[in-house]
This record gives sequence, C-alpha cells and structure tokens, in this order.
Amino acid sequence: MHRRHLQEIPDSGSNVTTSFTWAWDPSKTLELLSGMGVSVLKDKLANENTPQELLMCVGPPAKRQKVKDKEFVIARRPRLLRETAPGVSWDTLPDELLLGIFSYLSLADLLRVSQVCRRWHRLSIDESLWKTLDLAGKNLLPGVIGKLLPLGVTAFRCPRSCIGNPLFKTSRLLQVQHMDLSSCTIQVADLQSILDRCQSLENLSLEGLTLSSDIVRKIAQNSSLIRLNLSGCSGFSTEGLGAVLSSCSRLEELNLAWCDFTVDHVRTAVSHIPSTVTQLNLSGYRQNLQMSDVKTLLERCCNLVHLDLSDSVMLKAECLQYFCQLTYLEHLSLSRCYQIPPAALLELGEIATLKTLQIFGIVTATSLQLLKATLPHIKINTSHFTTIARPTTSSKKNQEIWGIQCRLSLRNLVGF
Repeated sequence: MHRRHLQEIPDSGSNVTTSFTWAWDPSKTLELLSGMGVSVLKDKLANENTPQELLMCVGPPAKRQKVKDKEFVIARRPRLLRETAPGVSWDTLPDELLLGIFSYLSLADLLRVSQVCRRWHRLSIDESLWKTLDLAGKNLLPGVIGKLLPLGVTAFRCPRSCIGNPLFKTSRLLQVQHMDLSSCTIQVADLQSILDRCQSLENLSLEGLTLSSDIVRKIAQNSSLIRLNLSGCSGFSTEGLGAVLSSCSRLEELNLAWCDFTVDHVRTAVSHIPSTVTQLNLSGYRQNLQMSDVKTLLERCCNLVHLDLSDSVMLKAECLQYFCQLTYLEHLSLSRCYQIPPAALLELGEIATLKTLQIFGIVTATSLQLLKATLPHIKINTSHFTTIARPTTSSKKNQEIWGIQCRLSLRNLVGF
C-alpha cells in the first residue's frame, strides 16, 4: 500500500529539479516582505523587535521568472508525472480544505503562501482569514490600511501606530465592528477617510486624537455603537458632540474624560448622554462641571453602574445625595474633588450596591483608615485606572480588543 503525502516528491529519475523548498530562503525574507512598508516604532532607544519593513504588498502575484539554483522555486511537474506519481497533490485539495489550513497560519506565513500561485493568492485574501488584525505600535506607510481593512477585517487593533494615508481603492463600506486607534499619529483627513467607510462599529476608541466636526458626524452614523472612548480628544464642536450622543442611542459605555471641553461642551454632553449608558467617565473638568450638571446627569442616567467624576473641583458634599439615589451604582470615583469633606463620604455607606470607591487626594491616611473601618463592605482606593470603554483593560501587553483575541499580528514576525 502506498503512503499518501500531501506534498508531491518527484522520483530520482525524473527531470524535475528537487532543489525547491516550501519555505522561504531566509536571505530573501526582507526583500519579499518589504513591499507594504510596515516598520516598528521604537519604544526605547536602540531597541527594535522586528525588521524595518515587514509586509509584502497584497496585490496580484508576480510572474514566475527563471532563477538560479538554490533559490526559492515552485516547480510545476510534467502532466504525465503528476498523473502517475503516488500521493495526493495540493492541486486536488478543495478550496474549503486549503482555507482550513490557511486559518492556522500566522500573518507572516499567510503573506508568504499568497505568493505561491494565483489560486493560493486568491484564497489567502479570503474574508474568513482576515477577521481580526493587530498592527499595534507600527509605522504604516501610505496604502497599507487601504489594502488590509477591505479584506473583511471586523476587529482592528492599531494603537500607538503611525498611520499614513489609507489610499482606499474602493468606496464600499468596511466590515469593521471593533476598532482601536488610540494614541495614533494620523492626519485628520486620513482619520476621516477611514471613518467615512465605517457604519457598523459597535466599539470604537480614538483616545487622545484630534478630531473635527466632520469626523464626529462620521462617528454618529454608527448607530449600533455600544462602547465609545473619546478620552483626551479635541477639535469638535458642541453641535457635533450633541449629534453623536443623540445618534448613538444604544451606548452602554462612554468615556469623555479630559477632552478639550468648555462649560458649553460639558453642558451639551450632560444633556445628551443616552439613558442607556451604564458606565460613564466624565472626569477631568475641574470648574467646568457644575453641581447642576451632576443633578441633570444622574436624573437622565439613573441606571449607572460605574461612574467617574474625578478632578471636578466644583462638586460639594450636596452631590452625595444624588449618588445615593442610584439603584445600581457599584463603582464610584471622586478623586481630587477637593470640596467634598472626608466625613461626608460616610453617607455613601447607604448605597447598598456600592463595591468600590476611589477618593485619592481628598483624604489623609488617618481618615482613609477610619473610612475603611467604617465602610468594610466597600473597597477604597484600590485602583488609579479607569477601564470604562477602553479596549484593553489588562496591565499586561496583549492582543485583545474588548475581549476579542486578534489572530493576525505582526508580533509573529519577531526574529526575521
């Protein structure tokens, strides 16, 4: 009985060269992976984890050329030999089986097999293989985003990257549902070009970016948004802010902390935040968040579970009565709200559902110990970091985006 092999091996008497290999020649890797121009941003001086250029262009496969011996060769076997030699040919495998095999490949390997032949190129850009993509911390040259996102990406993680002009070659809408562009370096026009093609977003993080009224209107066209993180953003009008909050009527988590907000921006936000929001970060507004704003906010959003109003120096002890009216409140942050006296915080013990309380900067060590003893069921000052609407909540570096693991990642290219 003949053994069956997925890879055909010609016998020694044939005229087909046996010098080819299914792996790439290491010396050719940089040359073959340079077309798309993706390089790593240095996190520390003289410390790079991957080569300067990592991805090849996703385009039609190049025509075969004659190459010298010992170079990468995919030899086409003579028809007679293919028909008589034992074993199973790659050519006979159905598309479904090849796609199943490709689904286990890393990003580097997937790009490699796309250059084998026209059929493998077609299968390598199948939408089923490109659902989740992680390009965090990279230098993406013009055209990269425009080629990758239309491949069917639904979860796109790209924080701290330098993004060039997307250069989309199609006007059709993207399938992206979860996107993290936090702390990216990107032109306003290029960001608008990406969001212009997004209408199915459920989770979006643009933390620290400069926006515009047009960008905010593009965000507003995603009526299915559940989590929106605009922490530290700037450059949008009060009208645009009101429009996006009114349009996103399904929002559950909203982070508007430390934006470039005036008193009018804060008042607009408070009066337009959907009642569906259960987790809200409205910290960092110092004198711009008034007591009347808090009252209006809590009347509108009575189902809040997690609320952060830190660094709001206009809040006084009178606001605590409004918190006590929230039926589902579990987590409350009032750090650096200096006009709230420590003794008044004992009133929060009346909130039966309250689990954590962050009050950094407004209590002394002695007062803190007294509060912990008096309110033993509440964990006080256990975290400096607010996770509301943020895509990655773990302190460890990972490839998750709102709990979704990104399969395709440039991290797999380390070591070339």
